[in-house]
Amino acid sequence: MIGIDTNFMVRYIVQDDPQQAKAASKLIEHACNSDNPGYINHIVLCEIVWVLKRNYKLDKAIICQVIEQIMRTDRLMIEDIQLVWRALETYKDTKADFADCLLGQKNLKAGCQYTATLDDAASVTPGYKHLLVKSKR
Repeated sequence: MIGIDTNFMVRYIVQDDPQQAKAASKLIEHACNSDNPGYINHIVLCEIVWVLKRNYKLDKAIICQVIEQIMRTDRLMIEDIQLVWRALETYKDTKADFADCLLGQKNLKAGCQYTATLDDAASVTPGYKHLLVKSKR
C-alpha cells in the first residue's frame, strides 16, 4: 500500500501542473491497483475538499462528485470508507463543512454522546450539540 498526500491527489484531480500531474497520474494509474492501493486518510479527504473549494472555487456538487469518484476507485483505499460515505451524505444535505461532517461521524463511532460546538452550521448535523446559549436582545 502507498500513502498519498493531499498535494499529490490535488495534482491528479485538477491536472493544472503538467509535470506534477504526470507524476501523480503515473503512480495512481500504473503503480496503484486493488492489490496495492494508494491509501487516502481522512485528513487528506478534508484537505482535498478545502483546497477544491477555496483555491479552485468549485461548487459543492462538483466536490461531492470528486470525493465519490475517489471512493469508488479500486486503485485507492479510503480510511473507514463507510464512515466517509455517511459524512459525505451529511455534507451534501447541510451547510456544514465536510471536515465537520466527518468529525461528527468519527466521534459518534467512537461512542461520544455528542460533539460540542459553537458552529451554527455544524450544530445541525448528526452528532453535534451547540452549547452557546444565545442571548435575548
